[in-house]
Amino acid sequence: MVEKKIVQLSNANTNEESISKKSKSEEPISNNNISENEDFSPDLEDNVQDGGRSLSKLSNPEAIPEFDLELQDIEGIGPTTAKKLKDAGIFSVMDLAVAGVEDLAVDINATKESAASFIMAAQKLLRESNILEKEFITAETALQKRRSLLRCSTGSSILDDLFLGGIETQAVTEFYGEFGSGKSQICHTLCIIAGQPIEARGLNSGVIYIDTEGTFRPERLEQIARARNIDPTYALKNVAVCKVYNSAHLELIVKNLGKYVDDYKAKMIVIDSIISLHRAEFSGRGTLADRQQRLNSIMHKLLRIAEIYNIAIIVTNQVQSAPDTFFGDPTKPTGGNVIGHASTYRVYLRKSGENRVARMIDSPYHPYADVRFTVNEKGVDDIEEIKKSSKKADLSKDD
Repeated sequence: MVEKKIVQLSNANTNEESISKKSKSEEPISNNNISENEDFSPDLEDNVQDGGRSLSKLSNPEAIPEFDLELQDIEGIGPTTAKKLKDAGIFSVMDLAVAGVEDLAVDINATKESAASFIMAAQKLLRESNILEKEFITAETALQKRRSLLRCSTGSSILDDLFLGGIETQAVTEFYGEFGSGKSQICHTLCIIAGQPIEARGLNSGVIYIDTEGTFRPERLEQIARARNIDPTYALKNVAVCKVYNSAHLELIVKNLGKYVDDYKAKMIVIDSIISLHRAEFSGRGTLADRQQRLNSIMHKLLRIAEIYNIAIIVTNQVQSAPDTFFGDPTKPTGGNVIGHASTYRVYLRKSGENRVARMIDSPYHPYADVRFTVNEKGVDDIEEIKKSSKKADLSKDD
């Protein structure tokens, strides 16, 4: 009997060891399971599966791809805090890096000091992973980075010259003007061109179009694509449209923009317009302070997203008339100084007969100038007279 029990116990131990070995072999390979002492090169040709996501071969062995970073990789964040962040709609390190301190503190029920430390830790991790640039760089390095920025053509060469090459990434560009001045037409044209290859002065990416005024028309996109000899089916698939119905909806969409940028592989975000919903819902001087604070939060969130995600953001703005202006143009943009200070570039659009005039109102380095363009079946385009003169100039150079 004793020998029989010993045999049974030894068989049981053997079975437990085989089961544990089997379970270990079935565990998915994860970067967290690789110790620091083990040799692991990110330049391996074989992809490493991490929770269903593949880590492909990297061009820079020192850089860690953003999708390979987890919230728990951030200093001071454990499983409980990570769960709170995900419940608040923050799923990645990039999302946390662009979050606002006050909003984050409310969402995760923490103090402002704790929220600020989480945001700074996320930005620090991105810098250590070479995803964000260092806090201090030389002006020479900054100039080299500026020259390598992507620029998207507006569809008009003369309007591109106003921007010194096109719409920049890592910036918020504002177009304001009265109805019919060409704001939505510029947005529609940019949606088509942004999906084109970089060699064709596009961004080779998707576009997110946030419509607050009900002016988005897919038929117009199809017309512009056909007129420019672009496959309309491919062009329309590149544009993700979101219809926004109230100011709270817009604030929610902007808050979760980082997730949508990753989902649609977008390099451009268009908001047409930024002010219409808040202008309609917050009427009277009593609600002015609340409205401006909400707009301020939206604009600064957009600016952080543009810089960290390296994308171009275009917003349109409405206008109002200043009755105390006796000389000059009484038209002024709405939103006050909040939108004016947050916009990197501000362009004023107005009608000029059948054509349109664009004027650079505010820019860190662009010259203040006016250009004339037109709107036709191609969307935004050069005026025929300008096209003919430019062709003559090219012929004279060849001669």
